Order: sequence, then structure tokens, then C-alpha cells
Amino acid sequence: MRKYEQMAFPSLNIVRGLAQNVRDLDKVLINQGRMLAAGYSDKHFEQLQDAEFQIFSQWGEDGIIQYLTQNLKIEHKTFVEFGVETFREANCRFLMMKDFWAGMVIDGSAASIARIEQAQMYWRHALTAVEAFISRDNIAELIARAPFDGIGILSVDIDGVDYFILEALKDVRAAIVIVEYNGLFGATAKVSVPYSADFQRTKAHHSNLYYGASIAAFDHLLAPRGYALVGGNAAGNNAFFVRTDLLTDKIRPVSVGSAFRATSFAEGRDENGKLSFVRGMSRRAVVADLPLVDVATGQQLRVADLPAT
Repeated sequence: MRKYEQMAFPSLNIVRGLAQNVRDLDKVLINQGRMLAAGYSDKHFEQLQDAEFQIFSQWGEDGIIQYLTQNLKIEHKTFVEFGVETFREANCRFLMMKDFWAGMVIDGSAASIARIEQAQMYWRHALTAVEAFISRDNIAELIARAPFDGIGILSVDIDGVDYFILEALKDVRAAIVIVEYNGLFGATAKVSVPYSADFQRTKAHHSNLYYGASIAAFDHLLAPRGYALVGGNAAGNNAFFVRTDLLTDKIRPVSVGSAFRATSFAEGRDENGKLSFVRGMSRRAVVADLPLVDVATGQQLRVADLPAT
């Protein structure tokens, strides 16, 4: 037993040391973010992507969110974000830790939710984590569980049937809506993968390229609900919409064409699961025969039928 203890305790100390290093790194990152975001309320960026910086977001969304929240009159300092995995890399984590916004996150993985609930940030901040595989039939009820009234930011990123999930939230009036779009579908077509309650990107096609909806589809959905597209990120996968009653001289509507960016990353996989590094519109050939639906007309089409832009 004594020999076992001698072996086990050093390992435990290493784990504790690593955990402390992570917490210390978070402090450094948050303070760095504070410096980067300082004065954003006094700045005017011509393009939303010019505000970008990255602390916990996948790309530059942390900076964009800081610019928007510092220059819009948002009543509810709350967020709902789904498709977060362990919430280590997410759109709203920096906002929560720097500005103490309250939030609810949803993910379909029990292991991911357990990791969130065991993290220090879970007891230090007003965060609620919900385990659920999201569908258009349950998303409204899931959001109704949020322990707050009103939503400041709604962030949608499930790499699947995102359009139909957002379509089901017709009564949600968040100040800001962030959506991940699939740049492979181009800037003009209003298309989505067809709805399937059990859609999973990794199972839908080995390439991991077949998922989601176009930026024009999201604009088609949100514009009649009183939202204006105000920009996108430089990496070419996230679009930002703001309620029209909150727009200012600094946060203004832009066209879909100006917000769209060609996808900068090459995340496609071959049949063996290895990165294929196929880029740009060349990715369409990989999924050419897979079905899409035009959300404006209901027409069924294939990826190969999409216009060149």
C-alpha cells in the first residue's frame, strides 16, 4: 500500500499542478482580452471583422462580440449557446468570464456537460449546462429552462440542421444572433441541408463538409423577424445579426455579399478520416450529389446545382 501511495500521490500532484496552470493561463488570457477590448466603445470599425481578437473563441468572435456589446444597448446580459462541447472554445465564454454575463449552454454529449460542471468556471459564474441532443421539436422547451428572462446573445453552432433549429425559435427575441454558416454553399444561394432530427455531420458524409446552411439562408430567415445582418468573421464561417431596433450609426446593416467570406480553413476529410486539405469551391466536387433544399422556394436540389458564387 505504501509503495502504491508513493506512486499515486506524485501523479495527483501533477494533475493538480496542471489544473492550476490552466487557471493561471485563463487569468492571463482574460487580462489580455481586457486590454484588447479597452476603448471599443469609442472605436468605429468599418468592417465587423476589423474588431476581431481571439481569447476563447474559435476565431476572432471574442473581439466582435466585445465591439457589439460595448456599442449596443442590450437589456439582458445573458446568452444561450449550443453546440459548445466542453465550452473551452466558444463564442460566449470570454464574455461570461470578463463581463460576468449569465448564460446557458447546451450540448448532446454527457461527457462534455460533465466536464463543464466540474470546471472552476461553473461555480464562479452564473452558468447553466444542459445535456440534450437538439432538434427543432425540443429547442424551444430547452431554452425555456434558462434561469433568466430575456436573451442578449443567441449563438447557434451545431454543425447540422442549424437553419431549422433557428426557424423553430420564432418567439425568441435575442438582441444578437450569431450563426455558423457553411461557406461551401456560396454567398447567394438560400440553401440548407434537408432537415433530419438525427442529423450528425460526421455520419452524413465522411468529408465533414456537408452540414448547415448558407449565409443567405439565415438572412432570409432572420430579416423578416426584425434582424439585420451586420457582418461576418474573417475566417468565413460566422455571421452576426442584430435586432433592427438596436442598430446605431456604428452598428449598421450590410449586404450578404459584403458579410460573406470564403472559408479560410481546410477541414475536409478523406474516406480514411485524414485531412484532405481540399479548399474553396473545389470542396463541392466531394459532396456534389448530396441533397439541399432552397429555403425560400422549397425546391430540392443538389450541391452540384449551386451557382458559382
